[in-house]
Amino acid sequence: MKSISSLENTLEEWENISTNISGLGSLVELDDGSLTEEIISQVDHWEALLARKETEMLLSGPYDHGNALLAIHSGAGGTDSQDWAAMLERMYLRWAERKGYKTEILDRTLGEEAGIKSVTIYLQGELAYGYTHCEKGVHRLVRLSPFDAAHRRHTSFALVEVLPDIEDNTEVIIRPEDIEIEVYKSSGAGGQNVQKNMTAVRIIHLPTGMVVTCQNERSQTQNRESALKVLRARLFELQQQARQEEVLELKGEFKKVEWGSQIRSYVLHPYQMVKDHRTEYETGNTQAVLDGDLDGFIEAYLKFRR
Repeated sequence: MKSISSLENTLEEWENISTNISGLGSLVELDDGSLTEEIISQVDHWEALLARKETEMLLSGPYDHGNALLAIHSGAGGTDSQDWAAMLERMYLRWAERKGYKTEILDRTLGEEAGIKSVTIYLQGELAYGYTHCEKGVHRLVRLSPFDAAHRRHTSFALVEVLPDIEDNTEVIIRPEDIEIEVYKSSGAGGQNVQKNMTAVRIIHLPTGMVVTCQNERSQTQNRESALKVLRARLFELQQQARQEEVLELKGEFKKVEWGSQIRSYVLHPYQMVKDHRTEYETGNTQAVLDGDLDGFIEAYLKFRR
């Protein structure tokens, strides 16, 4: 039913575009000069919409139209790295707001002095995974450190993980005997109820040693469901990665993916530049990017991949 509804919406949108462009053609035929300004405005509108639809057509994967789980982990760079992870969190939340996606923070671990060690965000909306999976990889920041008394230039790294929401997927089966569930008191902001009650949940997947935590919700049951959602997505990603590596190894092209291969650099000093190393797409408007203007990078990567 979800697939039918999605296809019906897509068909209706294309029919609406077709009808409006046909109407615009009729308007051009009737123009005596008084409608020219309105026609130009409409042409610009429909050209922009068709460009967006063209990008959407590049998203044809089995999970591209679904929701996504986006996790950010601070890397090498100490406090600067944790602050960088917090900057990325803000950037993606602003981007999601622009796209009209609903966001929910499932788990968040604060840094010792500033920023965050890690955060997991659930994004709900059409094509959420299709767009966000383009951001998967290591992100590098170069700037004058606000945490260095000498105000020297520092390089920080953060890892962005993107997983599909596969709640209805039958490929990943989590057996009760394969998991160990622990509960503990939540930390951080959340009021007295969060602090006093054992609401936070930690799930350990025994066969893989994978650990997932969730402490955002006030209910232990809700945290458990959210943690299972993340675990299911991580196990699915592990399966997909194993299959891909097996295929590449058979082809004789297997290369181990290492932490240091950043996909994008954000340089704030000595010059202003954000550059994607996969597509060579770049912009000097670093503030706009950090405020969530990521569509140019995402579109460039989708076209590059195609």
